[in-house]
Amino acid sequence: MRVVIVGGGISGLVLAQGLRARGTEVTLLEAGAEPGGNIQTHRRDGFVTEAGPNSFLDREPTLRALAARLGIEDRIRTADPSAKRRYLYSGGKLRALPQSPPALIKSDLLPWTAKLRMLGEPLTRRGPTGDESLADFGRRHVGNAATEVLVDAMQTGIYAGDMEALSVAAVFPKIAQLEKRHRSLLLGMVRERKAERAAPTPAGTPATTGAVASFDGGLGVLVKALAGALGPALRLQARAVGLRRETAGWRVAVEERGQHTELEADRVVLAVPAFTAAELVRPLDTALATQLDGIAYAPIAVVHLGFAPGAVPPQDGFGFLVPAVEKRRVLGVIHVSSTFPWRTEGGRVLYTCLIGGARRPDLVELDEAALVTLAREELRLMAGVTAEPILTEAVRWKRGIPQYNLGHLGRLAAIDEGVTRLPGLFLTGNAYRGVGLTDCVREATGLVDTLAR
Repeated sequence: MRVVIVGGGISGLVLAQGLRARGTEVTLLEAGAEPGGNIQTHRRDGFVTEAGPNSFLDREPTLRALAARLGIEDRIRTADPSAKRRYLYSGGKLRALPQSPPALIKSDLLPWTAKLRMLGEPLTRRGPTGDESLADFGRRHVGNAATEVLVDAMQTGIYAGDMEALSVAAVFPKIAQLEKRHRSLLLGMVRERKAERAAPTPAGTPATTGAVASFDGGLGVLVKALAGALGPALRLQARAVGLRRETAGWRVAVEERGQHTELEADRVVLAVPAFTAAELVRPLDTALATQLDGIAYAPIAVVHLGFAPGAVPPQDGFGFLVPAVEKRRVLGVIHVSSTFPWRTEGGRVLYTCLIGGARRPDLVELDEAALVTLAREELRLMAGVTAEPILTEAVRWKRGIPQYNLGHLGRLAAIDEGVTRLPGLFLTGNAYRGVGLTDCVREATGLVDTLAR
């Protein structure tokens, strides 16, 4: 079986490596000069920065198993224990995010009326049978104030979205399922944790820590290991520009370093953003292309500010998130050098500021100098950082994070049905069933099994 994979981001790399390890003939086409997609690790002036994802949650056994196969599992580094402390910018100042329900009751994060409303969560009624926004779901379970502060901050850290538009069943499927099974989220979590503790761990499951983690040289370590395992099967600066169905399979038109060629394949996998997949399938199935085009993306800018040793107050915890109700111009700030101390040298301090998202797409249109100025102003106002940075770096992703908005699950069903009209074509990536790095690894690993069968 010959498989051509279009897109050399994490999904395409994992899929290609998995198939090649099983003896499948694979060609991975990546239009850019480097693999990895938005996973880009840079070293500069004593700092290690990430242009895209900053870390992952070490709860996915497939990622651990992949790292073990690549010989880099020992390079997984969990965050400093202090990173368990997280903050929200709420009511005009930074406040510690409580780590338990009793701590939340004692904290000043919410007014007493909001806390009393949250205590009534076990009496919550079940929601509508159709799709429901994350905001409506939150208001029904914990009230308006807690939704504006806690629920919005939670989604901001993952999707940078608009909670009035996001589909709760798509963005947080486990939480939506909790309600279906138990009605109350609080009672459901208690019951399911008891069941999890009582259930045996399947034999052979890689041990995970559950902590925030990365690799000791940044996430680029994973990309480099995957690319190295593929060898000549990975073709850079090779853009797929057309697909054609044939009686026995597919032909993929490729523009590679100024040359036009065609590849024959039994199976084709599009591991590219949904809007890129739409352009490739449009000549074959306009209805499928329309569905793919309907997946929205939130723009995001990542701004790194690095400081000399002793120039700024000591960092504490993972960082802070900013709910939309605060009307700030920064979505959140990661305390990189306290979370992963090995990412800076000699006591340097590194902040990563996230700007834009679904609510403020206009900010991502700013040039690099303006983004740096904005990040410095917001950091000064919210965290009291006034020093001059010795490193500044801004990366803009104009279509950065897929948005699983209302109707997403129905759209997925239509996309799945559309793909069946094109036998031998498959889709994978973060536009469909999880935007995180671990989601992509899990989905691509599952597709390896499907194609191998």
